[in-house]
Amino acid sequence: MDERRSGCPINLTLEMLGDKWSLLVIRDMMFGNRRHFRELLTKSEEGIASNILADRLKRLVEQAVISRSDDPTHKQKAIYSLTEQGIALLPVLAQMAAWGNRYLPVTEELSIRAELLERGGPKLWAEFMEELRETHLGVKARSRRGPSVGARLQAAYEAAVAKRAGK
Repeated sequence: MDERRSGCPINLTLEMLGDKWSLLVIRDMMFGNRRHFRELLTKSEEGIASNILADRLKRLVEQAVISRSDDPTHKQKAIYSLTEQGIALLPVLAQMAAWGNRYLPVTEELSIRAELLERGGPKLWAEFMEELRETHLGVKARSRRGPSVGARLQAAYEAAVAKRAGK
């Protein structure tokens, strides 16, 4: 029996990713390069519970948004990676972040990446997606000049954190 409410693409996407935590797990993998359960659990700003995280990781793997593989450095650890389907969510997250920046009471340090992604637009998103493919899928990226998009986003975040701490 098909449990979907309709064939509407918005409905189907929400059925897949519309819970409170799934997009935050993807965000943390994408922008924080968090790839192990413990990192996703302890470094989330929002404080996800371990049972909820385990459930979301399992569902995202089943839905092929992320993949799970054994960590060669530790027998009991797994490495989670974004799939192409997961990487393709970057423009959606960038647009959600831009909307939130515009209309919600965000903090500077947690909104700086959104500002940079909005300013950079689709060209920057494509560059970042290429980097994510290299990190998560092992696809060799074209050579780039200067720091990576991920490094620039992280540097901007760290500068905003330092600025706030200096106040």
